[in-house]
Amino acid sequence: MATLQGRTLFITGGSRGIGLAIAKRAAADGANVVVAAKTAKPHPKLPGTIHTAAKEIEEAGGQALACVVDVRDEAMVESAIAQAVERFGGIDILVNNASAIFLAGTTATPMKRFDLMHAVNVRATYLCSSKCIPHLAKSENPHILNLSPPLNLEPKWFAPHVAYTMSKYGMSFCVLGMSAELAGKGIAVNALWPRTTIATAAIQNILGGAALIRRSRQPAIMADAAHAILTRGSRDCTGNFFIDDEVLAEAGVTDLTGYAVDPSADLQGDFFV
Repeated sequence: MATLQGRTLFITGGSRGIGLAIAKRAAADGANVVVAAKTAKPHPKLPGTIHTAAKEIEEAGGQALACVVDVRDEAMVESAIAQAVERFGGIDILVNNASAIFLAGTTATPMKRFDLMHAVNVRATYLCSSKCIPHLAKSENPHILNLSPPLNLEPKWFAPHVAYTMSKYGMSFCVLGMSAELAGKGIAVNALWPRTTIATAAIQNILGGAALIRRSRQPAIMADAAHAILTRGSRDCTGNFFIDDEVLAEAGVTDLTGYAVDPSADLQGDFFV
């Protein structure tokens, strides 16, 4: 499939950043998008709400359903999925994009932060996948896409922030296991991760501010890479740990200059790559 027209995507954390970019790229094809995120009212430090996201998705050419969802809450996830099925008739694609980050060593990481990262990154990925699988199994080209890194067990990726790395790798372990588990159902399960930092609120507010934003690529590169993955046949494309620029190269896109926030700046590599 070269298009996502008429497909229904359930995207966690889809009110801003990479999740919203993926939603708008799908909407450009005429897809239906469920925005499952917490922000219903404007946040003082974060752009966008589920409602502004839904408006942008519809302006891009798709249909949108805005659902207030704390991905840690099983009942809220179940309710949003039920609303999606009622509104659009099913679910074809799940994008596990919601994520929490806290970069600190072991003694400097409060347990509430550890618990938040593992609840949002690992548990929510597992929960949303579990609840969507019965609906995905009815789709002709079902995909689960986790925004998580390739599994690289070098100590350098753990030492600075053990808790965060464990939580993101937990999402990747879901890819490793579920891709094999669900192969018989024809449900693709893949991971996607950026080569460089991406200009998101997390980069702006947590990691490096404007200086790092300048050395980052725009969320559109992840959106275009996700689109390239999600339009592949699910039975032939599963169990992969994709990197955004490699996906685009396979699709014939090698000039990535347009994705840079500042084409004159040296790009900053992301974690785990």
